[in-house]
Amino acid sequence: MNQLFNLALLYALFAVIATLCNILAQEISIHLFSANFSLFISVLSGTLVGLVVKYILDKRYIFKYKTKNSQHNRRTFVLYTVMGFFTTTIFWGFEFGFHFIFEGKEMRYLGGIIGLMIGYISKYYLDKKYVFTVH
Repeated sequence: MNQLFNLALLYALFAVIATLCNILAQEISIHLFSANFSLFISVLSGTLVGLVVKYILDKRYIFKYKTKNSQHNRRTFVLYTVMGFFTTTIFWGFEFGFHFIFEGKEMRYLGGIIGLMIGYISKYYLDKKYVFTVH
């Protein structure tokens, strides 16, 4: 049970790290792009940054998964990304929902954080079952 608790704690820490990277990337993107679609571009850039950070941390420390070569790593990352499509819709739904309901950046980020928390819990089980399996 202690090992399971440690794993959950580490996974939560990595989710927080990826979330902070996501929000930071969004904030940087918002300041760099002031076009009509700047909000969408910022959320997309944050999603991509968070995805890469979380993949690296999950693969190495949560699932202790070793890919055979770069092609196998690419396939694993693509599968990891596909599993993330469902959870990303949860995240985006909360973030955009909070943005349109409350009309403020802080509330948009709060919605994003809530959506990411729900998404990360779902993603762990999807990744465990479909992505980081014995090859």
